[in-house]
Amino acid sequence: MPDDLPEQPSPRGADAGCPRCATPVAPIGEDGTFSCPEHGAVAPLWRPAEAAYDAFAAHLVRAGDFPTYLPWPLSPGWSVTDVAVVGGPGRARATMTCCSGTSELDGPVDVMVVAEEPGTGLGARVAGTGHPDPGPEVGDGPPTVQVRISSQVVRLWPVSTSRGAGEWDRSVVAGEAGGRWLWLVLRPASAILLLRDDWILRDVSGLGPPLVELPFAGPRPPW
Repeated sequence: MPDDLPEQPSPRGADAGCPRCATPVAPIGEDGTFSCPEHGAVAPLWRPAEAAYDAFAAHLVRAGDFPTYLPWPLSPGWSVTDVAVVGGPGRARATMTCCSGTSELDGPVDVMVVAEEPGTGLGARVAGTGHPDPGPEVGDGPPTVQVRISSQVVRLWPVSTSRGAGEWDRSVVAGEAGGRWLWLVLRPASAILLLRDDWILRDVSGLGPPLVELPFAGPRPPW
């Protein structure tokens, strides 16, 4: 955890939600569990109203040792536009970040990265698929793309969105990193070609002072 972050920042503008859907949730015990009318007992999703440094610092404290991945380094003109965590310190089950910018071929682009424990359902919600985990196509045949996390090469396979909710144009790939699901959701779908380059993801939870230089701007993506 970065040494210069506040010890107990509040999740500015963040209300508890369900990681699998947009239905409001209510606390049901002192163990941090919430109840969703659709999905029952769930670990709460915390998503600030806007991405900003203070909100990101609060996110990292709430995520604890759970990794928060960003494409690294961010390309010029790109910024962090969304962040979310499921659970809390010592009990985090998932994190999500979104970086937004432009490419010459695609125009405006959103790149969302989700790391989660199996069965959490945040990746599927962000991706707009109809099942809580990526599905049987992951690991079937050669991977579509790969990214690097530290010295690890993470292979990613396409995840079908044909039966999912939403009409928005996107590409979804997923694989396994450190015993957890790793999802990448790119909008528009053609932006998947950006991953032909050697993309690096970095866990920024221990980054420290360089976090101050992260750009935060732009509207949150819909999911």
